[in-house]
Amino acid sequence: MPDKILDKCTKIERSIIKKYRKTIWVNFVAAIQEYSLISEGDKIAVCISGGKDSMLMAVCLRQLQKYSNVNFSLEYIVMDPGYNEENRLKIKYNADLMKLDVNIYESDIFSVTEKCGGSPCYLCARMRRGWLYNKARELGCNKIALGHHFNDVIETALMSMMYSSEIKTMPPKLHSTNFEGMELIRPLYKVKESDIISWCRYNGLEFLQCACRMTEENSDLASASKRKETKELIANIKKFNPQADENIFRSLHNVNLATLPGYRDSDSGKLYSFNEIYNNKTGKS
Repeated sequence: MPDKILDKCTKIERSIIKKYRKTIWVNFVAAIQEYSLISEGDKIAVCISGGKDSMLMAVCLRQLQKYSNVNFSLEYIVMDPGYNEENRLKIKYNADLMKLDVNIYESDIFSVTEKCGGSPCYLCARMRRGWLYNKARELGCNKIALGHHFNDVIETALMSMMYSSEIKTMPPKLHSTNFEGMELIRPLYKVKESDIISWCRYNGLEFLQCACRMTEENSDLASASKRKETKELIANIKKFNPQADENIFRSLHNVNLATLPGYRDSDSGKLYSFNEIYNNKTGKS
């Protein structure tokens, strides 16, 4: 590999632990430790989509692997759901630039979602997740790592409230319900998207945005994204309350069930109404 590529890779790695130490590296390590995301002997499938988030996650995990007292191994996997040639080449270029030994695997997910109709984004996400779990298990991994970050967490919480009538978000890790013994982890859980964007610009990096064939062909579909609307909503709220995003994130760790008019038990799925909760407290039947 040419020297200039090696120099670029070194600069990228060093920027994470130096210039972006407080905003990226410290928050990355904090999430790993606070949520116990990595354990001794783990074999983790690092799922790279080609976007900025998953690429940063991959480099951070590699850095952690070098210096951590916990022994774990990494498999860098790219699932090609039907990217056009330009997007596929961009993924390969960036992986080579950062010396990530990726394995690219083919799938027909884009074709399937185009034929099925309905909500293409929801179906695509479900199919991608199942494919990644399956490939990770084939490779002998016990975990998959996804690049969801701080903003994904708070946006999902608000979207759930506004569009699904429930309070929920992405947990930092979860057990797979369909692949026994497999876990999903989110190492960038506490890293803000604005810091990831800043890191990209500082290093002159360009990653895939949305490489979905359907949004490439239909700009209205991309612009009407509920997540995009929620992102803009949070940005507007922050104009009046700069700590709003931090407060939303912290509130997810500080839920006061005693004041809620109802909740669903996470294990049984049973819904508890306000009257049932209230009467149990007062001893009424």
